[in-house]
Amino acid sequence: MDKAHLFNAKYVPFGSSKSPSSESYDLDQVIYRTAEGKLLDVEHDMEALSIYGPKYWKALFDERVGRTSWPYGSGVWSKKEWVLPKIADDDIVSMFEGNSNLFWAERFGKEVLGMKDLWVKQCGNSHTGSFKDLGMTALVSQVNRLRKNNLSNIAAVGCASTGDTSAALSAYCAAAGIPAVVFLPADKISLAQLVQPIANGALVLSIDTDFDGCMRLIRDVTSEMPIYLANSMNSLRLEGQKTAAIEICQQFDWQVPDWVIIPGGNLGNIYAFYKGFKMCLDLGLIDRLPRMVCAQAKNANPLYLAYEKGWDSFEPMQAKKTFASAIQIGDPVSKDRAILAIEETNGIVEDASEEELMDAAARADLTGMFNCPHTGVALAALIKLREKGVIGPNDRTVVVSTAHGLKFTQSKVAYHSQDVEGLACKYANPPVTVSENIGSVMDVLKQRFNI
Repeated sequence: MDKAHLFNAKYVPFGSSKSPSSESYDLDQVIYRTAEGKLLDVEHDMEALSIYGPKYWKALFDERVGRTSWPYGSGVWSKKEWVLPKIADDDIVSMFEGNSNLFWAERFGKEVLGMKDLWVKQCGNSHTGSFKDLGMTALVSQVNRLRKNNLSNIAAVGCASTGDTSAALSAYCAAAGIPAVVFLPADKISLAQLVQPIANGALVLSIDTDFDGCMRLIRDVTSEMPIYLANSMNSLRLEGQKTAAIEICQQFDWQVPDWVIIPGGNLGNIYAFYKGFKMCLDLGLIDRLPRMVCAQAKNANPLYLAYEKGWDSFEPMQAKKTFASAIQIGDPVSKDRAILAIEETNGIVEDASEEELMDAAARADLTGMFNCPHTGVALAALIKLREKGVIGPNDRTVVVSTAHGLKFTQSKVAYHSQDVEGLACKYANPPVTVSENIGSVMDVLKQRFNI
């Protein structure tokens, strides 16, 4: 389809759909905040997109899925007209991200929750092992366009990270030959996450602070130097991430699930999913929005606390250590975005303790999954909402798995070794030490399998 000239997108102040503003910026401008210092959003020309009805878009997206025609086989770029409509194909930096498995969690749903329609969107089945690839392909592609066409003097792309963002940024920048710099909180991410940006050649700064401290530093640096900010304050990333929501609708033959449960840290992702569902609704591809749940770790739960107070106030907190390290964030950039998504979908915020999230991940692993701790937070929230009767046994429910469990093997080793202070680890499955003789082996087998 060569109709890119018909479509357009621009930066506008976040919330301008409710409070119209004349302020707007071209996507080729390097800008992260409004004139008043508030968040920006990417706004598409919906009137132009609506010229082509829902049947057209469904057929186009379905036709492109998984194909090798560049760049449309990507789960993100198969929706190019809804992401960055003006970018040239040759400027796109893609690693065939998206198109991730929508896994029917049949056994976990039936045996643990009494549900028959539970699904897990495996966003961690991606190039760098997390959903961050979806947003980074959009952001790095735009940077590539600006650099190749001499539209900006960008010297490098930088981010603060709890692990997954830095891995995605480093990989996509390496593919495009763009320098990357990442600010990581010292001793607060897994070794698997740390080694990814190192292997991809990024400049890695290990800083003696938490994520919020790294975020403050990268904001200061990018305001003073020609380093492009890659954190979700930059709304370009959300354009790529929203395609996961469109993809869920597509995988259900354009039927909408009743619930979508998403782990929340910096809180951009839940808004990205809302944007994806809302575009589908506004352009007639679906007939309603799902109810959305933001799941937070109890040790880093400022959105949950604000929700419990009826949104009377939002108070940043000092996040405590959690196994769900990627969402160990006490002062989230996208809090206003998340609140809008929750309110517009009649959504809920739930939290989970360390024991709840680790037990939930372990229980699900016993049914064939291999979950990261953040997915454990979402699964624990689901368990709690089922126990309260909020989510029904026949409700079609999608849990968003944000990263691959292989990036967090340290936490799994600790859990199954029953070496976590304060946790019972009741679903632990440690190896059994056996003497080298057939009798000892057979004794263990008889006991385990009741032979």
